Amino acid sequence: MRALNFYSSVYHGILVCRNKSCTIRLGDKRDKYREGDLVWVTYGDRFKKRKKVFTAVIDRVEVKRLRELTREDLQGENPDMQRAEDALELLRKIYERDISLDDTVSVIYFSEVSD
Repeated sequence: MRALNFYSSVYHGILVCRNKSCTIRLGDKRDKYREGDLVWVTYGDRFKKRKKVFTAVIDRVEVKRLRELTREDLQGENPDMQRAEDALELLRKIYERDISLDDTVSVIYFSEVSD
């Protein structure tokens, strides 16, 4: 089973409160995540212990330019996110490199699966 991992410092609160319905990842991730896949939603830093929050199903994966993100995409990533520039700033921090509004991103929508 694959995991959708999120960094603790940025995402812990909205994951635990279930206020996150998608993730915006740099690049085309259609080969990695496919509609209907089951994944573990986890949080933790890279190369360190991670904690499973819940199991989810991938509802859809959309590939687009960062500038083409919709309000639904932005709000699903973080309820406080309003503009594509907000996503740009967040991705620059996460990936620690320069990113532009013309870069390709994948928007991966997911839903929790109850036990």
